[in-house]
Amino acid sequence: MHIGLIGGIGPAATEFYYRGLINRHAREGTKLDLMIAHAEVRELSQNLSRRDPGAQAKVFAQLVQRLAAAGAQKAAVTSIAGHFAIRELEAVSALPMIDALPAIELALRRMNLRRVGLIGTQTVMESRLYGRVPAVAFVLPRGEALERVHESYVAMADTARVTSQQRELFFSVGRQLCRDQGAEAVVLGGTDLFLAFEGHDPGFPVIDCAAIHIDAIYRVSVGAASDT
Repeated sequence: MHIGLIGGIGPAATEFYYRGLINRHAREGTKLDLMIAHAEVRELSQNLSRRDPGAQAKVFAQLVQRLAAAGAQKAAVTSIAGHFAIRELEAVSALPMIDALPAIELALRRMNLRRVGLIGTQTVMESRLYGRVPAVAFVLPRGEALERVHESYVAMADTARVTSQQRELFFSVGRQLCRDQGAEAVVLGGTDLFLAFEGHDPGFPVIDCAAIHIDAIYRVSVGAASDT
């Protein structure tokens, strides 16, 4: 199946999805049929801060229209933060969307997890993944730690690079969520967090939402039956 991705939000996240899909298809010996349309990460950040999913859905819908005109059959947003507008987008999209959130809930249920930590943007954390994953109880960074995680995440996504200070903040907050707040694992609720975590052992179990979404996109791309 011909898949269209909305990328650019941020650039490192787009590369993570692209590389993940290429590697999965290569490993399985299947053909990848893919195109990417570019969205602006700063525009997404502004609409997130204004809590305006409708405005962001209009931006995404224009990009989906381009993908559809070029032959894409289904589309996906390569950003967990971008999913704050997914319902509004689905209502106006020219293509069926591959929503990350049902796949994330299914994965957490299969892991038999009941209490998990969550880090990402402020919107993702405070909404507990937009209230779309009721299978688990989310615990969040406390006090100013939540704001620091958000600010560090946004700065990392904008530059597509992680500093040692940003990495240590994410790891320290994750350890607190597990040690002090009873989280069984920490959910990475921001696509760009792979920059900090990939190739490193933070000292606690990690569940990457973007990796789960990539797997869901792969399954759609090869026509695999939907999981229930």
